[in-house]
Amino acid sequence: MPQLQRITIAFSQFHDEHITLTTEQQHYLCRVLRLQSGDRFIAMDGMGKWWLAKLLGTEAQVLQLISVETELPIAVTLIVALPKGSGFDEVVRYCTELGVTCFAPVVSDRTLLNPSPQKLERWRRIAKEAAEQSERTTVPTILEPLSFSNSLSLVANKKYICEARGDYPHLLSCLQKREDGESNLNDEKTIVIATGPEGGWTETEIEDAIQAGFRPVSLGRRILRAVTAPIVALSLVAAAHEI
Repeated sequence: MPQLQRITIAFSQFHDEHITLTTEQQHYLCRVLRLQSGDRFIAMDGMGKWWLAKLLGTEAQVLQLISVETELPIAVTLIVALPKGSGFDEVVRYCTELGVTCFAPVVSDRTLLNPSPQKLERWRRIAKEAAEQSERTTVPTILEPLSFSNSLSLVANKKYICEARGDYPHLLSCLQKREDGESNLNDEKTIVIATGPEGGWTETEIEDAIQAGFRPVSLGRRILRAVTAPIVALSLVAAAHEI
């Protein structure tokens, strides 16, 4: 199948094997991409399904269901202490491309950003666009910003908190091996990884995370920016689970 443009469609737009296109989608397909009536594109629902569709003016006809396997074999939730400025935009864009399942933006003790509702809408739009671009079948969930203490209750088979200071095992080695040396890749279905703000986590936050079942880990010998750390963490997950 030739490379086709992908757009995300809401469930409410489907009816009788047809898709009602929004004004924005019509503009994008017809004006920006210059598709003509009869041209084909891919419609995705952001929850795992793709369809081949044919443009018919203000709507599209569903031609067939497409089977695609582009997701990580493990569900990954990223707890990210919000970086300053527009740094979380980059985190959402690149970690979506890398396969994250859910973002949990967190306000920690050293967080400088006080996000607005408009920020959340922007992040979700960026995630949708990045999922389309990277040919993912699902669009990551982005939770409303929450406190660090509340984020510790997120449930997963394994939970890690990344810390630049201290003598902690590397995240990759934890993902690949148990302490007894046996592979644990098949045991993990969901993991949570927390990365800190500018200045890092406080000692109290690390202690609270450990009490909540998180294991402190390192991302390497160098000090990473708050924007870089979650991207590195997702890359390590992909390295461990896709080879």
